[in-house]
Amino acid sequence: MDEVVYPVRTMKMLGISALFLTNAAGCVNTAWKPGDLMLISDHIKLIADNPLRGRNCDELGARFFDMTQAYDKDLLAMAEKAADDIGISVRKGVYMLFTGPSFETAAEVRFARLAGADAVGMSTVPEAIAASHMRMHTMGISCLTNMAAGILDQPLNHEEVLETGERVKTTFSALVREIVKRWPEEKL
Repeated sequence: MDEVVYPVRTMKMLGISALFLTNAAGCVNTAWKPGDLMLISDHIKLIADNPLRGRNCDELGARFFDMTQAYDKDLLAMAEKAADDIGISVRKGVYMLFTGPSFETAAEVRFARLAGADAVGMSTVPEAIAASHMRMHTMGISCLTNMAAGILDQPLNHEEVLETGERVKTTFSALVREIVKRWPEEKL
């Protein structure tokens, strides 16, 4: 976990206080489809490991801190407006972390849905935790590249993830560029 969050901590130490996270994720919400883009409003982390385990670096942040605003609500609203203004449909939802590198099981996906997740993936959450610890302004977007395990009657494969990513890359890039253009100066 230290290696995963090292770049985020380095950015903060260099004076950067904004973090824009992106990922590919499995779609848990059965009303959505592969290719949808999801603005992350919150996350679920049930794995034991945490990037802040061990001795706290007080210079970076308090030992115990609030994660309620891990994903900045103002940035989320700005991203929704940006997407609407340029005609890109987005979803807003909860991302759940699984460790990977294997895809989740069908039972894990059912659990994720019951827990309130809209998408599952293997990244993003440790970085968001470290950023929140350092009071960075963070937002995240998931590209929903496939229906998660057990939703469709077919096995998961990485090629599907790559194909969907390729299919939506122009839309995804356009949204990222628009968000970056509109990112408020006070949150940089």
